[in-house]
Formats: sequence, structure tokens, C-alpha cells
Amino acid sequence: MNKVVSKKNALGWLIAAVAAFVIFVLFTFLVAKVDVQAIGPQGTSVGFAKANGALFAATGFNKTLFDITDWLGVVAILVAAGFAVLGLAQWIKRKKLREVDCEILALGGFYVAVIFFYVFFELVTVNYRPVILGTSPAPSYPSSTTLATYAALASAMIAVNILVSDKRVKYPFEIAAFIITVFTVIGRMLCGAHWLTDILGGVLLGTALLIGYVAALKIIYYNRAYRLEKKLTGPRIIVIK
Repeated sequence: MNKVVSKKNALGWLIAAVAAFVIFVLFTFLVAKVDVQAIGPQGTSVGFAKANGALFAATGFNKTLFDITDWLGVVAILVAAGFAVLGLAQWIKRKKLREVDCEILALGGFYVAVIFFYVFFELVTVNYRPVILGTSPAPSYPSSTTLATYAALASAMIAVNILVSDKRVKYPFEIAAFIITVFTVIGRMLCGAHWLTDILGGVLLGTALLIGYVAALKIIYYNRAYRLEKKLTGPRIIVIK
């Protein structure tokens, strides 16, 4: 990622993040209101019932694929934990929190946002799973595994691309992260543990948060360059003759 950022570029990313989040909110509203039918277990309802019901009827529930994508979600969480440990190690070594790499600090804020939305949608139920995996229907929108895996690995790819210069480390990590992310999203959609709209909601929310992460970095880079320029040029003195 280019660290030379103009004010216009930083503002553009911020606007894009807000727009992406608005799209997610609108999609969530539609899921809650459009074609809502009781096609789920124990009479639970879901929006876009025809599309959701058609996909679930075609795939059914695949326990093996469900377990695989669950474990891939754990891999993504471990990657996120690795960055958290790296940030903590830098904080301890450098004594001051502001001395931690800004990419990792922004990543910490990104993780907080992901956790917030995970908890929020556990408390605010839009719809329930198409299958009962425990003793009762469980909240299903957006797919938490899709959101966590996509968000954790895609943000890690961005951070690694910036922080790691060794291509022998950077490229294999990015390829592996990309493959795991794509497999998890598609696998979660086909395993039958979620409705189609749950997966789309997870991807939309994850995309909005990822754009927000990039926007935060762009703003940080711009502010640093602005402060450096002010420091180098110093105050302007106007001489009146």
C-alpha cells in the first residue's frame, strides 16, 4: 500500500467505507422485510424466502463441510491473535503505545469493531439458522464464521503486504489466506448451516469494515505526512514592507 496519501484520497476511502456500511444496513433491512416466510425449523422465519429456501433445498446440511469451515475459522482467529501478540510485544519493547506500528494499532481497532458486530447480532436476531445444531434455533445473520474468517484474513493480508518486505514470506501467506477465505465463504454457503443471505450479509459487513481499516490507515498516513511537512517548513513569516 502506498503511504504517500493525499487528503482527497484519504477522504475518498472514508466515504467508501461509509457507503459500504450503508449498503450493509440497507441489505439487512431488506432481509428483515422482504419475502419473509416461516420456512425455517420450528416455524422460524427468514427474508428472501424463495431464494434462501431454493439454495437450502439444493444443498441440504453437510456436516463435514460445516466442520471444515469451522476449523478454518479457528485458523483465522489464530492469525488475528498472532497480530495481537505482535502488537503487545512491540508495546512492551518500545514502552509507549503510540510507538506500536500504526498498521497493528488500526488492526486492533478493526478487531474491536468485528467483535462488536458479532455480539450485536447475537443479541439482535434478524433470522435463525436453517438447521438446529443444538437444542433450539440459533441466530444466523450475518454468518459469524464468514465475517470472522473474511475479516481476519483479508485484514491480515493488507497488514502483511505493508509490514513484510520479504516476498518469500509475504506472497505464500497472501495466497494461503486468499484460498482459505474463498473456501470458507463458499463452503459456508454450501454446507447448509446458514441461509444464502446470512453469507452475503457477512461478506458485506466484512467488506465495509475492511474498507474502514484501509481508510483509517490512509488518514493516519496523511496526518503523519502533514505533520512532517509542517515540522520541516516551520512557521511562515510574512514581512511587511
